[in-house]
Amino acid sequence: MRYLAVKVAYTGEGFNGSQRQPYLRTVEGEIIYDLCTVLHIRPEKIDLHMAGRTDKGVNALGNVAVFNTDFEDPVVLLKALNANSERVFYRSYFETDETFNPRFADWRIYEYSIPNRNIDPKAVKECAELFVGEHDFLRFCRPDGKPTVTTIESIDVREEEGVMILSFKARYYLWNMIRRISAAIITVGRGRATPEDVKAALAGKEVNFGLARADALTLADTVYLDREFIPVDPYQFSYRTNEEDFRIALRRRYYNGLEKNR
Repeated sequence: MRYLAVKVAYTGEGFNGSQRQPYLRTVEGEIIYDLCTVLHIRPEKIDLHMAGRTDKGVNALGNVAVFNTDFEDPVVLLKALNANSERVFYRSYFETDETFNPRFADWRIYEYSIPNRNIDPKAVKECAELFVGEHDFLRFCRPDGKPTVTTIESIDVREEEGVMILSFKARYYLWNMIRRISAAIITVGRGRATPEDVKAALAGKEVNFGLARADALTLADTVYLDREFIPVDPYQFSYRTNEEDFRIALRRRYYNGLEKNR
């Protein structure tokens, strides 16, 4: 018996989060279904653990699933999983054992996407800097009984094709933390709040900037400094990329038609 740590990707659309829930479609449930289909085993035979939990609607390019298998060739296994899976992409792997806990990652990288219209990039960058370092994020999370003091290593801001990307780096995050921080940054960037409002919230004042939309958040990567993932052939995903490009083009043509006929 061996254990594989596999970097997985998925869109949050259609999933009720990543964690298994009875009668609901989740990422963990989908991975178990894929493994049962490919390996011809029953669900109770699979010992599955995830590096991080993502909420309903949140995407991932670099979550990590660890599971046991008797299958000898990981490359062939991931190829078979990608051929059979409808919603999860199996991107890379390394071999490990049952003692490896994927939750003990060195870094988790999240990215939040913001339309760059009607927003001040300078204000966005200045506001993002306020959250870097150790803070009490009580006003920027959904409290669940855990300590709310934690550290954000960095928040980088960049622009890509009309979208502003906030890239967060930390060892771990609190529930809803990034979406609430992003909501505050967006509010300041659009001139509806000030950096002083954010500073006051970080100091403990009861200020609510709201909760930013889930589908703009992506778990971009999970990093283990002492481990190296072995990638699978990226051409396995090219046909899905081409289909998605065509689907987007069809939808854009449709909405452009609406604009022309106003």
